[in-house]
Amino acid sequence: MENFKIIDSRGSACPGPITDLARAYRNSKVGDLLEIWATDKGVRADTQAWAAKTGNEILEVKEDQEKIVIKIKINKR
Repeated sequence: MENFKIIDSRGSACPGPITDLARAYRNSKVGDLLEIWATDKGVRADTQAWAAKTGNEILEVKEDQEKIVIKIKINKR
């Protein structure tokens, strides 16, 4: 069964959001969904690079007035 976890990194500057993502990834399983919330604009590029390196999938990237939201599916451990 898949897990869903929100990683709230709002207000954290680089490399905080990607560090938070890496920490959550260590505790995840294949099929889990992670959603990172961040205010640091660098999170887009950092998350793309992380996904390419780890073999995981970015499902969605959206931005509103308060935060950037990136949904990630764990395909590989």
